[in-house]
Amino acid sequence: MNIDLTTTIGKERVAAELHEARARSLALLAPLSDAELRAQHSPLMSPLCWDLAHIGHYEELWLIRRLTGAPPTNELYDDIYDAFRHPRGERPSLPLLGPDDARAFVASVRERTLDVLDRVQLDGDPLLRDAFVYGMVVQHEHQHDETMLATLQFREGEPYPRPDETARAAGAVAAPEVLVEGGPFVMGTDREPWAYDNERPAFELELPPFRIDTTPVTNGAYARFVEAGGYDDPCWWTDAGWAWRQKAALEHPQFWRAASRSRSREWRRLRFGAWEPLPELEPVQHVCWYEADAYARWAGRRLPTEAEWEKAASWDAARGRKLRYPWGDDDPDADVANLGQQRFGPDPAGSRPRGVSPAGCHQMVGDVWEWTATDFHGYPGFTSFPYREYSEVFFGPEYKVLRGGSWATHRSAVRTTFRNWDYPIRRQIFAGFRCARDA
Repeated sequence: MNIDLTTTIGKERVAAELHEARARSLALLAPLSDAELRAQHSPLMSPLCWDLAHIGHYEELWLIRRLTGAPPTNELYDDIYDAFRHPRGERPSLPLLGPDDARAFVASVRERTLDVLDRVQLDGDPLLRDAFVYGMVVQHEHQHDETMLATLQFREGEPYPRPDETARAAGAVAAPEVLVEGGPFVMGTDREPWAYDNERPAFELELPPFRIDTTPVTNGAYARFVEAGGYDDPCWWTDAGWAWRQKAALEHPQFWRAASRSRSREWRRLRFGAWEPLPELEPVQHVCWYEADAYARWAGRRLPTEAEWEKAASWDAARGRKLRYPWGDDDPDADVANLGQQRFGPDPAGSRPRGVSPAGCHQMVGDVWEWTATDFHGYPGFTSFPYREYSEVFFGPEYKVLRGGSWATHRSAVRTTFRNWDYPIRRQIFAGFRCARDA
């Protein structure tokens, strides 16, 4: 959901967004057998039936129990479906609800949720003001839908059915990089009523001038790094990155394979169960932070800080104001951003030129999450809300910030201030990057 900041968020719209999120979740799982829903397709991911029941448990916790004081459907669910109590590797051994029971559970929770929605007032309590708690639950479900798409990428067997996709041509890009002038800009937000605590408060930050890539790094460009021996030379890697590259035996992005072992290779990629030629003009994805950082060093560049990324994505220097999205304040649509699994993959570089930022950067929302150089931390004046476990417990150098959303991200769960974070070794997420350098 994207919010018109000039109007009150009404119950009809909240109900519609809850319905859209649930329809998406169920549609993603509908093609799969019960055995596939129960299976753990990778030790890095949960069984899909865990994700579905967890979505229902989170909704019950926040939209029923926290708002009315009602008891849980089952006290055991507070253990089984608490993401902090059991790492993903343990979840298959838990007494999980089966697919039919999980569907029945989430349907029952939804019926009660809508009944509570009819009775509450969307004001007063900070949880209810501007329907914040409903927005939190909507975004949470869509974020788990993206997680389920990452799980489906690991799935073996018959290719996952995808909608008919219209191939987009690469757009015209005026220059490989743009200059962003130095000076102050506003980072973070106080305007977005459904923004998370780690996006707040807004504050003014002064940055020196810098240059940043016009588009994310493409498969073709990244393949040249691989073919030049970039994975074999420790000079491009941090000490921690090189240690991980050796331990994990990394040779190329996840889900790539080469037809030959020569330096000039014909690359293919696995895409939801089907191998296909690697599209050179699409942004590279399924690279970890260490890989992105090594490429940037090889190219004589660096990763942008998240402040540089946000300024390049959102700051209109001519008018001295911050935009909600790179293209302006209007909600995303298919002309400006590749979001919500429109085509189950990134667009070629330079596509959807109506989405370009005032600085001249393409595809800063949608297509691939973009790694930045920044550790995850709170902004000056940060206050945890509504619970520490959403953001605060993750602050520190162990996590790197990603920005911009991917092709699998729903429009409700992305904006130029939205901050994602993950370990620098993570490759299963739909992540790529763009490079920057000092001006």
